[in-house]
Amino acid sequence: MASSPSRSRNLSLAKESLTGSSYLDDHLEYKSHQSGPSTSIDGVMDQPTRRPRHTMSNASLTSRRSISAISPSPMVAQESSTVYTISHTNCVREPGGPARLVATIYYNSASPRHPHIHPDQSPPGRAIDRIPVPEIVEGSAPTTSIAEYPLEPPAPEPEPLDHLYGAYISQLCLTHFLSTLDSLLIHNRSEERRLTSSHRCLAPDPVKPRVMEVTFSPAPNSEYLPFPLISKHESIYKFEREWNCEIVLQPSTVYRRHKRLCVFDMDSTLIQQEVIDEIAAFIGVKEAVAAITERAMNGELDFASSLKARVALLKGVPSHVFEHLKPKLVITPGAKELCKCLKRLGFTLAVLSGGFQPLADWLAGQLGLDHAFANHLIVDPKTETLTGELDPSCPIVDAQHKRNLLISLASGKDIPLAQTMAVGDGANDIPMLQTAGLGVAWKAKSKVQMEAPARLNIGESMLDLIYLLGVTKEEVDELLRD
Repeated sequence: MASSPSRSRNLSLAKESLTGSSYLDDHLEYKSHQSGPSTSIDGVMDQPTRRPRHTMSNASLTSRRSISAISPSPMVAQESSTVYTISHTNCVREPGGPARLVATIYYNSASPRHPHIHPDQSPPGRAIDRIPVPEIVEGSAPTTSIAEYPLEPPAPEPEPLDHLYGAYISQLCLTHFLSTLDSLLIHNRSEERRLTSSHRCLAPDPVKPRVMEVTFSPAPNSEYLPFPLISKHESIYKFEREWNCEIVLQPSTVYRRHKRLCVFDMDSTLIQQEVIDEIAAFIGVKEAVAAITERAMNGELDFASSLKARVALLKGVPSHVFEHLKPKLVITPGAKELCKCLKRLGFTLAVLSGGFQPLADWLAGQLGLDHAFANHLIVDPKTETLTGELDPSCPIVDAQHKRNLLISLASGKDIPLAQTMAVGDGANDIPMLQTAGLGVAWKAKSKVQMEAPARLNIGESMLDLIYLLGVTKEEVDELLRD
């Protein structure tokens, strides 16, 4: 079996003339079928003598920053037409070995940073075309005004490496990620500084993958970098910007793959609008209500107080306003497919909304959800209009109540919190996101992205969330098949 390169600085991407193998092939956890010479004992014996790519010295085994590579070719014995294959040794962790983490890498193929694959393929410029004014990202420099710099201003963005090496998760992108992980092990004990990893493509193309799953160990020293902060480390953030991708980190446990309960926020998550703003637009007070909504979702206002203030502006609205709104609500792309897949996997699904019960019930029916919890408005039976008040007999579905509902639903079905998942976008979703086994801020407000365990902004379909469970595109297609 071929030995590994000794250090991450000397990663080899060269192809073998005989097998087509590369450094990254050594990290494949589930290797796809490859055409070429037979891997049976007879086939191997018939091949020319193979020269090892690398040699491993004693020094490399004790190197502080080495990345192990395991030969992808299985050891095979053929006897009576029966083939026995030894699995990749990284599939099963050694007893007492360090715990593993899983990184799901999403490439932002739905919104590439560069409109052209290569500069040479850009349309030719004309003499009358204006040169675009360079921009500096706010917060990345003391000022964003280029005119204030006497010499050369800082670069607006890091070098777009995906533009150079492929608009997908390329081999060099993955190698760079492993090197970034390796750099975070500097504070580990000497016996825990050797990074081991394996990867597999989840979707949609094994040649140009958009979603990649990387399993690695060990994790960085928790005293130096606790697990919740790894994805927020500046090295990870820089990697994401350079390669136009996003990374979600999770512990590699059976509960990651086999969750049983998922709860969703409704407004700006399962649907693309804020319901209370749509009601306000119906009566002509959208601007006043929308301003309060935005501050509440950003965590600038107490949710319960802001909700009461907005509801008060709805006094006199006909109670049939909800029927008027239902045709106007836009379900987020991929939400139906995601819920269908999760239901077929045996999930219990619920919507926990700071909106209103009639629309939460309607959405639950549209998506096949098991539970719907939202706020209840009082209707004047004489005039059949809203009174501008919340029903005092029903609790307000604020941040704390959402968290309590998650815990209650899990407890009622005897589901450990590690087997739960929560998705939301507003500040009132943060407690439930932090409580669930996997909490994902879906295209969320800045405050939520900073405090949620995971964030996902790229892509246009909520169906992308299912890849966090380790499900492949082929399996998704099977789940969606009628």
